[in-house]
Amino acid sequence: MVDLLEFEGKNLFKSYGIAIPSGKLIHSASDFNDFKEEHVIKAQVPTGHRGVNGGVVKFKNKEEFLSAFNKISSLTFNGFKPTYFLIEEAVNHYRELYVALTLDRNNKAPALLISSEGGVDIEKIPKIKIESLNLDVFVGMLDYVKRQAFKFVGLDDKYKAQFYGILDSMWKLFTDKDAELVEINPLAVTDHGLIALDSKISIEDDSLFRHSEYKRDEYSPDELEMKAKKKEISFVKLDGNIGLIANGAGLTLATIDQIKLAGGTAGDFLDLGGTDDPARVAEAIELVKDSNPKVLFINIFGGVTKADTVAEGIVQAIKKLNITFKIVVRLKGFNEEKGKELLRKNGIDAFTDMDAAIKEVVNLSNYGDSN
Repeated sequence: MVDLLEFEGKNLFKSYGIAIPSGKLIHSASDFNDFKEEHVIKAQVPTGHRGVNGGVVKFKNKEEFLSAFNKISSLTFNGFKPTYFLIEEAVNHYRELYVALTLDRNNKAPALLISSEGGVDIEKIPKIKIESLNLDVFVGMLDYVKRQAFKFVGLDDKYKAQFYGILDSMWKLFTDKDAELVEINPLAVTDHGLIALDSKISIEDDSLFRHSEYKRDEYSPDELEMKAKKKEISFVKLDGNIGLIANGAGLTLATIDQIKLAGGTAGDFLDLGGTDDPARVAEAIELVKDSNPKVLFINIFGGVTKADTVAEGIVQAIKKLNITFKIVVRLKGFNEEKGKELLRKNGIDAFTDMDAAIKEVVNLSNYGDSN
């Protein structure tokens, strides 16, 4: 999932007819010198809770602006350090609403979420004040849904046409861009209309071949995850001390659960997929090595994956890299005996039974080499 920066989301809002404040994107303090009106400076990072963490500050003059810029530019937000800053006019408003389109995975349908209260603490709003309306992906934002939403937020009738238009625009944006989330929080109610004061848009990873302009490898807060993305390897760093490589997301998740049940904790999620390319296997091991595990567990269940060529990749990696941790491998599938023989010749524990392999892995992670 790719989270767009606020200014990118607002540019999309504007192109779809949703009103936004006038603003300017800057990189340094010298890029802004208009102090005729009150403005707000916002750190541009692909994560939430910027307001409560000091990433959104109002200012009225140059001195306040410089103070705010210097403070915000020194902060880190969930691992992201801002390099872009959005300066916008401060919009006078008397109400804040919450409006979002997302996926309701339980009902397998898009959902419209609305609340008569919006802002920085939307998570703290009681569920009774948030309405969820499921939509049919084939028919979209029907009139009765818009009527229900408008009634729920309790706006004056003078805002009806604009509110309906915003919902239509959000739906079109949601479907056009293959989004998982299109959120306006808050949607400001002013004397002159409705204005989106913030944007949050998340694009589905699997659709990026249609939206390559939104690829955001450079925004990953973790260097290893960024490196893995560039190599097109599914890697997520976790908190444990057991490095894990498995083939297939389902097997990887099941292995993480089994490790936990046995008393250990995985240090990463690395899905090798269906490849048995030895060079690819060696790349995966190099990634896990950089996360400094105490022990590495490689769990391969063969289908299209050949066990012996995976073993070749493992041997290549230990010969190329300075491996200081123990490696335990579970091989099951085509050419498994040939693969296990190759591993054993190179000093690597090889198992067929998953429970036995995990028991050895957790033992090594907790107590060190059992031999």
